Amino acid sequence: MLARERRDRMRGEFVDIGGVRLYYYAAGTRGVGEPIVLLHGFPTSGHIWTEVVPLLPTGHRVVVVDLLGYGRSDRPGRGDALTLRAHADRVVALLDSLGINFAAVVGHDAGGGVAQCMAVHYPQRVSRLSLINSVAFDGWPTRDVRLARAAAPLTRHLPAPWVLSVVRGDLLRGYVDQERGAHSIEKFVRPFTGPEGRDAFLCHLASLDARETMALVPRLGALAIPVSIVWGQDDPFLPVSLATRLHAAIPGSSLTMLPGLRHFTPEEAPAKVADAIGELLGR
Repeated sequence: MLARERRDRMRGEFVDIGGVRLYYYAAGTRGVGEPIVLLHGFPTSGHIWTEVVPLLPTGHRVVVVDLLGYGRSDRPGRGDALTLRAHADRVVALLDSLGINFAAVVGHDAGGGVAQCMAVHYPQRVSRLSLINSVAFDGWPTRDVRLARAAAPLTRHLPAPWVLSVVRGDLLRGYVDQERGAHSIEKFVRPFTGPEGRDAFLCHLASLDARETMALVPRLGALAIPVSIVWGQDDPFLPVSLATRLHAAIPGSSLTMLPGLRHFTPEEAPAKVADAIGELLGR
């Protein structure tokens, strides 16, 4: 019943942040617990959290963001707007507009890199941090992404449907349930249809830079907040070695491995992800 009620209370809207529109939806109500902010990765959207949100503890305001260039948010006007730091700056500005002083920040994939940026550069705004199959260190982007980026000058002249067919096939490797994966991927790739969408996708590819996460490494050990790390153990994109490195780099962090799961754990194991976030909120 509580899960159904939280779904019914979801509210979505656009907010202008520095001249671009970000889409977010909120669930729950303001309560005694701090708000929870959920950040997706590349090339997905806030849809990835759909099944997690109803399972989160009550008494928290939950904010799910479509980062710039993804989901319903505006397409990027330039590549430098898509760095992890630029995304982090805009999320903080969104929290300002929503009157949220601090929040538990949860990030998946590149959203985990954005969350790390927020925790390092805006420590007063992040009360707790959860990294789920997150980019980290120099362990990303994947070899396939690097090859695709190298081929970008050619790819710009290829038909957009062909480019998307390659993207779909690669993303499916991150799912155990191929039917679920195919359904979600269709939602994820909507912003990248047509020639303009193809060019926007290539802009995202060009922005993926491990130097950003490497620059954060010296400051991870100084994080003075509860941190949880959750990982699908069979992730084909971001190996479990990244999880163990993060765990070692962040004193006091917890590490939860999810056997039999791949990359898209928020979709394929929403209860386990929600439980991990609930445990973090209790620390």
